[in-house]
Amino acid sequence: MKPHTFTPGDPKPTGLCIVVPVLNEAQGIEATLKALGPLRQRGARVVVVDGGSQDDTLALARAHADAVIDSPRGRAAQMNAGAALGWGEVLLFLHADTMLPERADEHLMQALARGHAWGRFDVRIAGRPWMLRVVAAMMNLRSRWTGIATGDQALFMRREAYAQVGGFAPQPLMEDIDISKRLRAVGAPACLRERVITSGRRWEQRGVWRTIFLMWRLRWRYWRGELAHSLAEDYR
Repeated sequence: MKPHTFTPGDPKPTGLCIVVPVLNEAQGIEATLKALGPLRQRGARVVVVDGGSQDDTLALARAHADAVIDSPRGRAAQMNAGAALGWGEVLLFLHADTMLPERADEHLMQALARGHAWGRFDVRIAGRPWMLRVVAAMMNLRSRWTGIATGDQALFMRREAYAQVGGFAPQPLMEDIDISKRLRAVGAPACLRERVITSGRRWEQRGVWRTIFLMWRLRWRYWRGELAHSLAEDYR
């Protein structure tokens, strides 16, 4: 499919809009976007939102996206910028190192047709450490219990639901947890068992157990009311 570059005045397609926030993702962005080709052929639009990459991310993305735009750095700000184009009745927010399951568009549309306003997929974390399989299983189980989704699980929602809760809060961390809490007031999430595959690179680079304890500690502090800006310092 010939890529399309959005310009003001273009007609706004209906259907699914996939927003991919990126920052120096040259190593894997091409594979992620190529995998979205079948969805684009079925009418989905892909928007890549760059937060100031210094590598070849933009050059690689332009051949495989319908729009590539700039935004202030920060995943929440970038995702809001992609949604602001106005494309799609349904929004899917996809991390640059995450692959959707086959026919993901059909699965999520079926879930929304059943009455859900939003949802997420199960996740599998790619990598050699066996503990990553346990981490993914616990993420999926916890999400079903709490109705809270993580960005790694590819959040999707009706545009009306996104607008109703005001989009992503302008915070540098835990933006996925924050919007999940607000979306729960709209309705329970669709927890799809089809799995996205996300990279385990940050787990392997930092150490699996170290990353587990770090995320538990940060989530606990966030639950206790600590601001995301202070948590982001420890995360980095």
